[in-house]
Amino acid sequence: MVRCLLVDDESPAIDLLKNHITMLNDLEVIASCYSAVEAFEVIKKEKIDLLFLDIEMPVLKGLDFLRSLQNPPKVIITTAYREYALDGYDLDIIDYLLKPISFDRFVKSVDRYYERIQPTDISSIDTESSPSFFYVNINKKHIKIEFNDILYIESLKDYVRIHTVKERLVVKGNIGKLEDQLPANQFLRTHRSYIVALHKITAYTQKDVEIGDIEIPIGSSHSAKILSILSHT
Repeated sequence: MVRCLLVDDESPAIDLLKNHITMLNDLEVIASCYSAVEAFEVIKKEKIDLLFLDIEMPVLKGLDFLRSLQNPPKVIITTAYREYALDGYDLDIIDYLLKPISFDRFVKSVDRYYERIQPTDISSIDTESSPSFFYVNINKKHIKIEFNDILYIESLKDYVRIHTVKERLVVKGNIGKLEDQLPANQFLRTHRSYIVALHKITAYTQKDVEIGDIEIPIGSSHSAKILSILSHT
């Protein structure tokens, strides 16, 4: 789990971030603070992976607070003021979110966090055969995804996040429609919110499948079918 600290002097902004975070399975809120002074005390006591930080706050401004930290966590700036963007990037932040923060823009920032902390896994591709693939539309750009590169796919309400060996991509759409584009003999719907690449599964129990150290739940309505398929592979 990614341990998050939310720092903003406005309650609605904190509540919105909390709501966005509850929609993602791999983020948790360790604390929420209404001042940078309060956040400083939390950081001294808790391990924080990702800091969502407002800029315009009383007593101590967000960027001044960030400059005061010797070993700051990864930071995503959240603010209503565009003019601070340059200063924020000079401090090597992950992203700069302008309020009000939409869910799709929030997810993109989180994905940028993952890209920053995890080196790209360069997997060898078999050049002797042409693997099947499909395209997804992200910001008016059609991006090619090879089936062999997909680890698993998760539903995020009106979006899906595709986890591959190289990157994570967030696409607007329905997981059921995406499932129709995948070869049935290569992918398993383990849960209403998850599709898993069969050949990437490294272990399984009656309750979940594993891809390395990632655990993906098996829904009760899918259990019998999934366990039958896995026991015969």
